[in-house]
Amino acid sequence: MTEIQESPFGGGAFTPSAEDRESIEAWFALYDAHSAKGDVERMADMAMFPLNVVTDGPDGDGLADRWTRERFTSTMAEVMGGGGPGEIEMRSVRTPHFLTANLAVVVTDATVTTNGQTYEMRYADLLTKSGGRWVFQTMVQGGWADAWKEAPASA
Repeated sequence: MTEIQESPFGGGAFTPSAEDRESIEAWFALYDAHSAKGDVERMADMAMFPLNVVTDGPDGDGLADRWTRERFTSTMAEVMGGGGPGEIEMRSVRTPHFLTANLAVVVTDATVTTNGQTYEMRYADLLTKSGGRWVFQTMVQGGWADAWKEAPASA
């Protein structure tokens, strides 16, 4: 019987500590606070640019793009500007999947209520550590391809 070896490139099974999980929870608590205020500049401070965005559309075609900080802040300001601060309620359940101590894919199941309408969504973020702190580098959410195709191209 052959014994399974860990890859010489790393990336073997990583078991996060309670502190690792808490650091992700704290990161999202801060990000959510900025989001609730519509503070897209502070949200952008928590990202690594260029930022990868991945989505799909109703036609089944996927779209991947790389956004500058300017593209992120302008798109998020437009997306978040409809309801205004305090008019959006979001409840999230997040499930982090640690690849290593410094890389985590976090799947979020969220319920958003705005203007009397409730929506459910699922999305994922790839977080990495940079300078000893978590930042998000990739956003993945279905259904945005048409809107992103119409937005100004990345600089």
